[in-house]
Amino acid sequence: MDFIGYFASILIGISLGLIGSGGSILTVPVLVYLFHIDVITATTYSLFIVGLSSAAGTFPYFRGNMVDIKTALIFGIPSVLAVFFSRRVIVPAIPESVFEIGNLAVTRSTLLLSIFAVLMVIASYSMIAKSEEADQPKVNRQKPFSNLRILSLGALVGLVTGLVGAGGGFLIVPALIGFLKTPIKTAIGTSLLIVAINSLTGFLFSVTFIAINWCFLLSVTLMAFLGIFVGSKLVKKIEGRRLRFAFGWFVLIMGIYILLRELLFK
Repeated sequence: MDFIGYFASILIGISLGLIGSGGSILTVPVLVYLFHIDVITATTYSLFIVGLSSAAGTFPYFRGNMVDIKTALIFGIPSVLAVFFSRRVIVPAIPESVFEIGNLAVTRSTLLLSIFAVLMVIASYSMIAKSEEADQPKVNRQKPFSNLRILSLGALVGLVTGLVGAGGGFLIVPALIGFLKTPIKTAIGTSLLIVAINSLTGFLFSVTFIAINWCFLLSVTLMAFLGIFVGSKLVKKIEGRRLRFAFGWFVLIMGIYILLRELLFK
């Protein structure tokens, strides 16, 4: 099972390098289901793995001028504040046993993974729906409230990042494409930078109350590093519209799988 887990860790990096997100979508399930790590520790490890891998993955996009730094900074400020609030206030306040409905006992682990899965399903819709549109750069005539919209989206992503250990790329990429009309590959590069900021910040906010197995964590991160450079090379050869379509279905399938496993087949 460890061998499968390390192989899946390479796929985490490929996902990040290829589509600018999806790393946490793989990381949390890999850590929980393959390495059998408890969900709170898994979300903390996920922040480190995805954060460092995303930071490494931004370099090819910087070289190709496919990172919108201004948007990343505006997005990142409320995200960091929301990550701090989630990791220090919300997560510690969630009890181990949340509630029961008949024979279904909803634990903290089940609740966090279910929230994660629902967000994945919602985020997948806009990616699939827009996959038929041509991937041409569009003039973005920003309205006066456009920066406020980015700030709001940043806060939402930060809450998600802190709550379930997700870098938020599966929300950031659709938001950049749908709201700001960002071309897919620029959205990917910008997403990687935002994910790196959010995830590494969230990890730093968590290290004081989580015991870290550094040997294991660094070994998984190394596997993800190998994958992200493979993904970054592949992205130059694949049409943006097809990336969006494949990403949307990938997120949808993973979200449904986690929901079914946590609520029906646990």
